[in-house]
Amino acid sequence: SGFDMLLTANNHCGDTREVGLKRTLEVVREQGVDTLGTRLTPEEDRYAIIDINGIRVGMVCYTYSSGKKDGKPRLNGGLPFQEPELVNHFYNTEPDAFYAEIETVYTDMMDAGAEASILYIHWGDEYYLEENYRQNEIAQKMCDLGFDVIAGGHPHVVQPMELLTSTTDPNHKTVCLYSMGNAVSNQRYGNISMISTPHTEDGVLFTVTFEKYSDGKVYVAGTDVIPTWVNMHTTDGVKEYNILPLADSTRDTWRETLGLNDNTIGPAEKSYNRTMGIVGEGLTEIQDYLSQAKIDREEYYYNLAHNPQLLETEAPATTAETLPNAA
Repeated sequence: SGFDMLLTANNHCGDTREVGLKRTLEVVREQGVDTLGTRLTPEEDRYAIIDINGIRVGMVCYTYSSGKKDGKPRLNGGLPFQEPELVNHFYNTEPDAFYAEIETVYTDMMDAGAEASILYIHWGDEYYLEENYRQNEIAQKMCDLGFDVIAGGHPHVVQPMELLTSTTDPNHKTVCLYSMGNAVSNQRYGNISMISTPHTEDGVLFTVTFEKYSDGKVYVAGTDVIPTWVNMHTTDGVKEYNILPLADSTRDTWRETLGLNDNTIGPAEKSYNRTMGIVGEGLTEIQDYLSQAKIDREEYYYNLAHNPQLLETEAPATTAETLPNAA
């Protein structure tokens, strides 16, 4: 279906101990799919740099650990993981140690040639529709370090989007989606007793566009989300879980293209409304800012082409090339 990479650092990645973590990496990589967040050996990088249409995008993935024993992480509250260096992890109770480690990782990644940066992070409280104070704190710190984009997971429900401003460099902004919700999932209202909200049926496809300009600068040029809904149904006695992309632009064709009927079109529409009710305000704010920033920088580059003396002035806060490469 087109996926190039799997995020392998999460609170369950150690459930079957070191052998399971390593086998997961081996099997996935054998299929030609990249992995991010866990490692076969401590010598592997904690980050990846992927060339996407001529832009080198640096990516990092971390997960919280629920605690530790004898200095070893208990990733999901179970037995301590004996090879902690194989998992990019942090403790909510020790934020300074996390910040120091990830700052080193970020610096190494940028020194290795990354031109843009994304942090994927497993964090937050399950089933809460808003981020917690720790997520806010971590997100702001990641913005201050220089990350361009933060994509969160773990709560099993979609959480809001926010445009962060660095406290150390007011020209730097970070696009943050606190939780992408569920992709394929059996967690649904009325199906599992502990699930008390239909929001666990919802997720998003999160897209970010980077642009690179002739002077080598790379900027976040745009972002969007497509709400998704898990259509759980039975076909010929077999239960199926279909992840349906609910793009508003194709709403008139959902029945035909997504195989919906009178019983499922209503829940799909409710799912779309739930998700946009959570991310819509933040998404609009981010899109408006990025749109205006692009207008400003392209005006700057246009003027620069006709007035070379402008080289002595600083470019706008978010910049890119007359015919940009896009990732």
